[in-house]
Amino acid sequence: MKADIDVTMTYPYPADRVWAALTSSEALSAWFMPSNFKPAVGHRFTFRARPFRALGFDGIVRCQVLELDPPKRMVWSWAGGNIDTTVTFTLEQTAEGTRLRMRQVGFDGLGAQLTRRILSGGYPRILGQRLPAYLGQAATGSDGPPPPDQCAEDGRSLLGVFRRPHRQIQSR
Repeated sequence: MKADIDVTMTYPYPADRVWAALTSSEALSAWFMPSNFKPAVGHRFTFRARPFRALGFDGIVRCQVLELDPPKRMVWSWAGGNIDTTVTFTLEQTAEGTRLRMRQVGFDGLGAQLTRRILSGGYPRILGQRLPAYLGQAATGSDGPPPPDQCAEDGRSLLGVFRRPHRQIQSR
């Protein structure tokens, strides 16, 4: 049994602004999870979230930058808990702004499918609310992170623990 997570969002900002939000450690820490990311192929980095022991997740996502084609495409390995997957970000400039597609593949096994189901509930919230809030704040030049969201602050919004939005998610 195998399925992917595939989320597409369009933001009313140029691709370079969206790319900057995806490739800056400070930006990722503000809208996604705390990290030590660097935009360099081969760089190993981690994201830190609250542990989710029921899934064997210690709160650390171990990643590596596998591909980097600014400002169009970036691929990471993503391993944590019971998953060892690959995440691909693809950006496309459109008349409306920038279309971002985030695809996570490699959910092998029953435990990984449970994790995929949980993650698929969190990504639309993060990419549909947290990232646009960050991009809007960056566009206006205001200081500080986007408005606090307790779910994101403790890392559980990624796991979709509180709300399970369903728009714009495709399982394959």
